[in-house]
Amino acid sequence: MRNVPTIRDLAKLVRSKNAGPFELTFDVMFDDAERYRMVKESGSVTRESLARAYAIDPDAITNFQFFDPALAFKLTIRRPRPQGSIGETDTFGAQQHAPLLALEIAQPE
Repeated sequence: MRNVPTIRDLAKLVRSKNAGPFELTFDVMFDDAERYRMVKESGSVTRESLARAYAIDPDAITNFQFFDPALAFKLTIRRPRPQGSIGETDTFGAQQHAPLLALEIAQPE
């Protein structure tokens, strides 16, 4: 059995929040430059892998970028339902980060 690290194992902070009535934004921050570089250079965090984690089309990701000075990456996605609409379950978007925690980060052989 192989032990593959996940974002949960490597990141200092993973959070989601409201980004307006039609979007949610996510921040993944690291407190160690080596871990940040490992994640960034692994090729495991891409629009496609993030879309799979959220079961959305990659086109629903409106922003995705690594930000080296902050040792962080950020993504923004379209909300499944507009904020406050019938059936919308998290007005503040504060409970939407869980799928990121399980994202596996490939390690060099």
